[in-house]
Amino acid sequence: MADTMEQSLPASPDSQTSPPLSQSLRIQRRVLGALLIREMLTRYGRHNIGFLWLFVEPMLYTLGVTALWTATKSVHGSDLPIVAFALTGYSSVLLWRNMPGRCIGALWSNLPLLYHRNIRVFDIYLARVLLEFGGATISFATLSVFFIAIGWLKPPENVLEVAGGWLLIAWFGGALAITLGALSHESELVDKLWHPFSYLLFPMSGAAFMVDALPKVAQDYVLYVPMVHGTEIVREGYFGMRAHAHYDLAYVIPFSLVLTLTGLLAVRWVSGRVVPE
Repeated sequence: MADTMEQSLPASPDSQTSPPLSQSLRIQRRVLGALLIREMLTRYGRHNIGFLWLFVEPMLYTLGVTALWTATKSVHGSDLPIVAFALTGYSSVLLWRNMPGRCIGALWSNLPLLYHRNIRVFDIYLARVLLEFGGATISFATLSVFFIAIGWLKPPENVLEVAGGWLLIAWFGGALAITLGALSHESELVDKLWHPFSYLLFPMSGAAFMVDALPKVAQDYVLYVPMVHGTEIVREGYFGMRAHAHYDLAYVIPFSLVLTLTGLLAVRWVSGRVVPE
């Protein structure tokens, strides 16, 4: 890890001269690559199936929920297949919920890395967000292909729309993760409050219902929850006209933009206060 970081240092004789953009991007890519590898080795080690747990773990969660909802014949207010409904719903939950969970407190365990001048506080959070995004995405794609192959699921009606909704959820989850991650470095309350709050948020996230099945007054309130819009888009892309989706891009995109700006400001604030150990 240290060798990789030292190799990424610019070789300019004048340390005050900023490297060109192409060199900065190359350094940034190598830093993120090294942080991702370090995070995978730290979290999963080299034993058993190693880093494959990155997506096997969310797959097991999703399979468990899918089996439970199928066995209990859960009602979700539509005639959509329960397997496909559980797959699209719970995979979306894992996407937005795991990112903050991994970023909260991440800086405390990585303070020594900040001695490397090319590693910034934002890089540590970004590496964890990318890792969770990769794990959830591979899990969702693998289970989709598996269920389609055994005939439990039909291929998505619109793959691009599924990808768009998925990226919208990831954007919200990543911005939320970076914001909470930065704030958690200054207050332990963020860690204490996030876990119960995320469980309370789960029933309102759109994972277990279609907005169209709710009463009109409930629809108006539930659409204030940002991840509902992404989940509805994913399902509309998956099921086409069978899913009457409700979403408002004019609400969720500005919301995510403001949250992203808040996260960047929080990271900048923390970066000025953090002390490497």
